[in-house]
Formats: sequence, structure tokens, C-alpha cells
Amino acid sequence: MSVLIKGGRIVTASDDYVADIFIEKERISLIGSNLKVAADRVIDARGKYVLPGAIDPHTHIEFPFGATTTCDTWTSATTAAAAGGTTTVVDFCVQTPGKSLGAALDSWHKKMDKNKPVIDVGFHMAITDLKKPETMKELAAIDEAGITSYKLFMAYKGAVMVDDTTLFKVMRQAKEKGAVVMVHAENGDAIDVLVKDAQAKKHTLPKYHASTRPVETEGEATNRAIQLSRIAGSTLYVVHVSCKQSIDPIAHARENDWDIHGETCPQYLFFDESYLDKPNFEGAKWIYTPPPRPKEHQDHLWHALNKDVLSVISTDHCPFNWKGQKTLGRKDFAMIPNGGVGIEDRVRLIHHYGVTKGRISLNRMVELLSTGPAKYFGLYPRKGTISIGADADIVIFDPKKKWTISKKTSHCLADHNLYEGRKVTGTPVVTLVRGKVVVEDNKLVVTPGHGQYIKRANYGSKLLAKGK
Repeated sequence: MSVLIKGGRIVTASDDYVADIFIEKERISLIGSNLKVAADRVIDARGKYVLPGAIDPHTHIEFPFGATTTCDTWTSATTAAAAGGTTTVVDFCVQTPGKSLGAALDSWHKKMDKNKPVIDVGFHMAITDLKKPETMKELAAIDEAGITSYKLFMAYKGAVMVDDTTLFKVMRQAKEKGAVVMVHAENGDAIDVLVKDAQAKKHTLPKYHASTRPVETEGEATNRAIQLSRIAGSTLYVVHVSCKQSIDPIAHARENDWDIHGETCPQYLFFDESYLDKPNFEGAKWIYTPPPRPKEHQDHLWHALNKDVLSVISTDHCPFNWKGQKTLGRKDFAMIPNGGVGIEDRVRLIHHYGVTKGRISLNRMVELLSTGPAKYFGLYPRKGTISIGADADIVIFDPKKKWTISKKTSHCLADHNLYEGRKVTGTPVVTLVRGKVVVEDNKLVVTPGHGQYIKRANYGSKLLAKGK
């Protein structure tokens, strides 16, 4: 099906102009003024932004966490993503300690085959165990499956946390293969001691999640990961940066042109640690890791985003219901599943609070939400921009339309929305994935299964269109 998008304001990370876009065979075929072409559908985009589809490189969909599993399916999560202007996600495929990387990859594909996605999908590999010699051989060959980024947890002792030996070995392998090393940077050993101290004192409320994971544990782990990556010569990407103590070592690294990068997430821009102290256990909704920080860190994060100290805004979408899942930890904050809802409202929030409030430019928004993630994770230029030959992953965004964020309009399955009641200006009205309208006026208009698994290129390499 061919599509002609007429008269929209096309905004990429570097450009801003009014033109038409002609789409055929899933890709952008022509860009120009007053195109005279026949199309199966014409979309009037006058007065609206035409943006490259956002890319979310940090999600946990159908993810097992302790005794429970995140509540969104691949279908619901990707529908929510599309409704919010996201056209590709890169999810974390997590190795079960003691099992192979191949088993993890098979498990994730089976989940996605059962509950089919409506947008395109890639995988990172989260490595938790290198005890078996064959695991390193698997890692060396995993780029054949299109996986070119490795995630390691420096936290969650006794579960998925790795030691520095494992971290460093993976970094050296990443250097050899041209892959990106992603780290969840918190000092898990220190946090484990602090949590046990709190439990011994019968400190059980959600607010103790923050006090047992102080900013220093994040700052120390971030700096340690940076120094180890320097020795290994690998590319490092620090996920969900939440505080100045983590920003500072990244800023130092980038000032010195080290291959160090970082992201933050909307929850750290809008919520502070006081939310954990909401009455009647409602604070458990804001249990995610790292925890919400003191409010002053929000200005540091916005500044870091504006100055490219932090280069991506992801969501860390890891949704749990409050009733029946978060409430598992009523008697002990350490038993509350860690994770929050976020995949659907990222673009709206960053446009309203970032662009319209003057914190970042519209081009910078596209860089943070689309082009940056595409370049870091081997999707560019097939995705992450609007250019001839690129996948027609396009969002028609109405910058004047008022939107109230609400569970009632959400496509996520969680029983709450952290941003409930926030009023924003600007929202996606049409989302196309590879030239097909997936969501229009907040309604899913395709059959689940339109989404495809994407084999990604190595860091710094270009992902070309199929057939090229």
C-alpha cells in the first residue's frame, strides 16, 4: 500500500522543513514539495509535525522478576508504544543464571511469537553467568542473531548481579566484536548490606527503597564501569542515569572524548523520592531502580540532556500491577517488584516539558528519542530519521492538541499510570510502521503481528534496508 503524507513539518535531528513524503514498499520513496503522485492513501499533515518514529532501547516486556512477571504482553506493550509514537523497541533478553544465551534467546522469541508485536523489535542480551566456558563462545557468535549490545547488572546481588571479572571479560569481548556494553550501575554489594540493615530494624515501608540505594552507590558503580571500559577499550552505555553523582563521571569521560554514553528515563525527570512516602502503600507504584532521587537532581538531568552529556531518553518500561504484584512487598519493601510503567507517554511528556518549556529544542527531542537510539544500537539509517530509502516509521504529531494522561486512555495492562492526570499539549495522532498505519487517533488499526524482529548492525555500522 502506498501512502502520501501531505504538507507536514518534517523534523529530524538536524532538519526542519515543510514537504510531502511518498511511501511505497514499506520505505520512504520520495520527499518534496507538492508531490504529484498517485497513492492508495493520502494523509493531510498540514499544521502538524512529521517525526521519525521514536525508538525505545530499554524495555522489559513479559519479563520474569522474582516471583512474578511484568504484566504487559508483547501485543499490549507495543500497542501502547505505537499509540505514544514509538515504532521500535529493543528489549532485554535475559540469560537465566546457569543456562545458555541460546536458551534465553529462544525463550524471548517464543513469547513474542505467542503475543505478537505491532511494531518492530530488537533484543539486547543481558548476561548474568559466564561460569560455563561455552558461554563465551556463544557470546562471540551472538551477533549472527542480530544482537550487538550486551547488558550487565552491577546490582541485584544474589539474582542477576555480575562480578567485575564477568563485567571486564564481556567488555573485552565487546571490543573485539564491535558491540556496546550496557550497565545497570549501582554497587550491589553495598546495597545488599544496607537493605539487610533496614530489614533488621523492621524498616519495611516503600520509602526505604530509596535510603538503601543512595546516590553514591550509583556514582561509584558508574565510575567503576567507565574505568574498566577504558582498560578494555570497549564502548560503554550507562542505562537509567538518575543523579548528579552518575552524571559527573560521564561528563568527565565525554569531555575527554572517551567512548562513554548514557541515558535517562522520564521517571527521573518528573518524580522525586517523596512519591515513595505516599500513604496506604501507594508509594510502591514508584518502586523502580535506581529509585526516585531528591528533586534537585532533575535540573542536573535536564542540563545533561541539553548538553549531550546524556544522549538518550528511554523508558525502562517494566510494568507491574499495584494490586497483586507491587503488594507482594507489603511487609518488606525489598519484596516489591522493581519497575514502572512508561512506554506510552514518553514522547508527549518530553515534548511538553522539554520542548514547550524551553529545556530542549525540537530537533534535540528527535535526537534523544529517535536518532540517538538508532545510531547507538545499530538501527540507523534504516530507522531513526526521515530520508529516502529509510523505513517509513513515521509519527504525525499534533503539537496543539491537548491530552490528559490517564489509565482510561492507556493501552498498557497495568492497573495504574504513574503520570495519571497530567495535562500536556501535543500528542501523536497517526503512527506508521514500515509504511502501514498502526495506530490512528489512539486506536489500534492493524492485526498484531505487523511488527518484525530486526537484526541490528554493530555499533558504528549502518543498518541498510533489506535487499541492499
